[in-house]
Amino acid sequence: MARARILFLFPALFVLIWSTGWIVAKYASPFVEPLSFLTVRYALAGLLLAAFCFAFKASWPGRQLMLHAVFSGVFLHAIYLGGIWWVLDRQMPSTLSGMMAALQPLMTAFLAGTIVGEQISRRQWLGFAIGFGGLMIALTPRLAADLADTVGAEASWTLLIGINFISMISVVIGTFYQKKYLQTGDLRTITTLQYLGAFLATLPAALLLENFEFSWTPQLFGALAWSVLGLSLGAIGLLVILIREGEVSRAAVLIYLIPPTIAVQAYFLFGERLSMSELAGMLLTVYGVYLVSVKRRTKSTEGLSG
Repeated sequence: MARARILFLFPALFVLIWSTGWIVAKYASPFVEPLSFLTVRYALAGLLLAAFCFAFKASWPGRQLMLHAVFSGVFLHAIYLGGIWWVLDRQMPSTLSGMMAALQPLMTAFLAGTIVGEQISRRQWLGFAIGFGGLMIALTPRLAADLADTVGAEASWTLLIGINFISMISVVIGTFYQKKYLQTGDLRTITTLQYLGAFLATLPAALLLENFEFSWTPQLFGALAWSVLGLSLGAIGLLVILIREGEVSRAAVLIYLIPPTIAVQAYFLFGERLSMSELAGMLLTVYGVYLVSVKRRTKSTEGLSG
């Protein structure tokens, strides 16, 4: 009975931890550039996971499966998180970025019908339309403002939103790739190799585009520790447990609570506020995502890698 109660809390705990990724990105932004931070995060997470795998004698995949795992890490981590951290570093509100991230299961469900021939019901088409409409309601004021101004001195809203969308597309591609090529193998070693792929892709970009300088403050140490232990290891570990215990569907439903969770966190930590149109658009988007994905809940979580 006690074990059942603990497992009952795991999905909510997973969502709570996962939603902090956007907050950590904003928190670390003043002390280090995004790709530099992610390079170190991937290296530390990969090393810790590798040590764990060797300590518990986890089985490593063969050469072909190993290459697939490394390659999938480029989409699931390097491009996905790299894009999100970049736009947050350019002052995109974490609430809006988090709302766009919630479109990942929507995009996955929609493309599943196109790519693998799955039938999309009328209810799912309605959900897709509602989700897209909600996104437009939330983002149109930002896009209109882009005609006369830019965010900071480096990036326009159009560019920020476009890169955030590319990040979402990347994780969807990674989800389909993982579904096709990584259905076998030890999840612990597969995850380790995915962080290796993310590190190999992000390091050259960080060295080329950034100064790779760190202001080692207590805040940055805290952000890095939480990113590695809480997000890269803790959230993924919870997801593995949920899969093994048959709780994936509950985690998929709760993932739609991430945008409002981020909004609450950003309000208290950064003073970010949502206008009425942005709030209405966010709620419509979350509802649209739910309508499309509710019948594919076990599929939509496959793209969740931290």
